[in-house]
Amino acid sequence: MEFDLLAPSLVGLSWSKPLNVYLIDGTYELFRHYYALPHARDENGREVAAVRGVLASVLGMIKRGATHVGVATDHVIESFRNDLWPGYKTSAGVEPDLLAQFPLLEEVLSAAGVVVWPMVEFEADDALAAAAVAAALNPRVEQVVICTPDKDLAQCVRGSRIVQLNRRTRVTMDEPGVVQKFGVLPGSIPDYLALVGDAADGYPGLAGWGTKSSAAVLAKFLHLEGIPKDCREWRVNATNASALADTLCREWDRAVLFRRLATLRTDITLFHDVEELRWAGPNPGFDELAARLDAARIESRPRAAPQSKGTRIVRRAAQP
Repeated sequence: MEFDLLAPSLVGLSWSKPLNVYLIDGTYELFRHYYALPHARDENGREVAAVRGVLASVLGMIKRGATHVGVATDHVIESFRNDLWPGYKTSAGVEPDLLAQFPLLEEVLSAAGVVVWPMVEFEADDALAAAAVAAALNPRVEQVVICTPDKDLAQCVRGSRIVQLNRRTRVTMDEPGVVQKFGVLPGSIPDYLALVGDAADGYPGLAGWGTKSSAAVLAKFLHLEGIPKDCREWRVNATNASALADTLCREWDRAVLFRRLATLRTDITLFHDVEELRWAGPNPGFDELAARLDAARIESRPRAAPQSKGTRIVRRAAQP
């Protein structure tokens, strides 16, 4: 695995040409590569296989023509949401060899000239959401591509201007795609998750509110506040509507809290000009880091499968 890079020529570049912006979920990518690749250790015995995999993947995007790229990571997995809900995901149960690769990934990608946002108070998902909104404000941006399979990010999809790409399955989801998959518009995704819950993130939703009933109700009323207390006014295909209405009334405060957990923050300033995301070649020191990764010793022993219990990210990375 070699990481040779040449800086792109900026001579004759048209700064008015429409461009695409690629926003990558570095946390998901690190977990995915950790469980997909055999162990590899550098000369100091440090596990680096996942970092090697993510670096090769991101540089592959650049070599195939991506010009504006940003990567968000959970530098600290816990966030402000842990103060809102005690059951929210934590780093408990995450392999130490995996956690230890976050700082190295951030260092290596930065050295490669890629913009990295290591999140502490907020989550990588928040950074992706904020960056997508900010990039889409620029009239030169033709499309913003959020590279993650995480259903939370579906709330950011806007028409075909902001889309979500699952790089593993190569499926791109625009706004009609969100409706087809979840049964609701992107703006209703936080309300939808509040009702059905998100076991991966650690909150249960409301009892009885399944995916079909939640989609049917929210497709008509859009948000929690729009749902009539009297289920006779719903006039949608929802199983046991009376019980669902009672549950929503009884657990209203919890539903609103869960929606807050599901709502991504877009009020984070990550850049002022989309040109800050333009890849202009590796920084000094990249060759040395790349050589260390290239020289890592690959171990043949199989890696243990992800735990069935643990954080959202462990489970999420195990999904196809």
